[in-house]
Amino acid sequence: MTTVRFSPLQQYGIVTANYWAFTLTDGALRMLVLLYFYQLGYSPLAIAMLFLFYEIFGILTNLFGGWLGARLGLNVTMNIGLSIQIVALLMLAVNPDWLSVPYVMAAQALSGIAKDLNKMSAKSAIKSLASDASGQLFRWIAVLTGSKNALKGVGFFLGAALLSWVGFANALYLMAGMLAVALAVSLLFLDYRLGKAKQKPKFSEVFSKSPAINWLSAARFFLFGARDVWFVVALPVYLEAVLGWSHMQVGGFLAAWVIGYGIIQASTPSLTKAAGIAQPRKETAMRLAAILAWVPASMAVLLSWDPVWVVLIGLTLFGVLFALNSAVHSYLIVAYADADGTSKDVGFYYMANAGGRLMGTVLSGWIYQEWGMAICLGFSALFVILATVLVAKIPE
Repeated sequence: MTTVRFSPLQQYGIVTANYWAFTLTDGALRMLVLLYFYQLGYSPLAIAMLFLFYEIFGILTNLFGGWLGARLGLNVTMNIGLSIQIVALLMLAVNPDWLSVPYVMAAQALSGIAKDLNKMSAKSAIKSLASDASGQLFRWIAVLTGSKNALKGVGFFLGAALLSWVGFANALYLMAGMLAVALAVSLLFLDYRLGKAKQKPKFSEVFSKSPAINWLSAARFFLFGARDVWFVVALPVYLEAVLGWSHMQVGGFLAAWVIGYGIIQASTPSLTKAAGIAQPRKETAMRLAAILAWVPASMAVLLSWDPVWVVLIGLTLFGVLFALNSAVHSYLIVAYADADGTSKDVGFYYMANAGGRLMGTVLSGWIYQEWGMAICLGFSALFVILATVLVAKIPE
């Protein structure tokens, strides 16, 4: 069994590096599957269905994974997540004739379990390593979340590039090898006591009893539904089918957007401090969400005017404001979470996050196929308004 060998800062570095390696493969896999199956002639709704189990099993994983992490330790859940992702990648690196929709959905289910085990473990671990009194918790959460999303953007580009350079199967083998290295480092050096609750939580405690966490989780559901309802399936297909962009252009553009989004997330503590906000409160989240709602609403109205510029400018504004919203939410959930067994509350919250992604992913394919991009953007604005209302319900 691993003993404590590193300081909290060094343990934070190991957790972050682990999360980075996983995120690169997660972003690359998403782009690989989306572009590869669109290239094979799948409809937007059929592509959305490929990710259905990814999101459904993410919901279940966050709910039960948080309880498991509190009982066994977050190093266990993090390493299980890495192992499952390696299996999911190798499942897809088979004869293309095997890649039926049910088979790909099963592989995506494993990937969804892996991703949310890894994310829940990484974010919960910071509660054990950082102090909230000095603002360290906010800074470390923002850096972890922001750097993760920047690397997810790199993953989008990596997925599109590898599909063009080495093909679908070889790309999957390369990513599985990278994760095997990350797993070895984690097994050797991550503190086995990280995040383990002093009082073993009962299985009945997987559901949060805190009103603040319940309202914040409901707001997170609609916040991430607002992003994915137009970003996950509709946008890449729109860029390729309507604007005539190539695989590399689509992957490169989405990668640049997510990288910029991650940089803004990581910079949120500095930006809020410059605005006179040392530590965010629910009012901070409310104001940011209210401003964000205007962006997709305006894009929906203006899309027929000049779609290229509306997408470029609108995505930039949406990315900046969504990054600020997400960073503040990520801090608030860890701040509100119970210090003993943090992963229970964080897992419940990210269960709502996964539910919002599921709703957004399915609606993204269906609404775009039936009514087009403008209606996807209209739903995005509606969901952000609902998130604003729900944050207002959080008790002081």
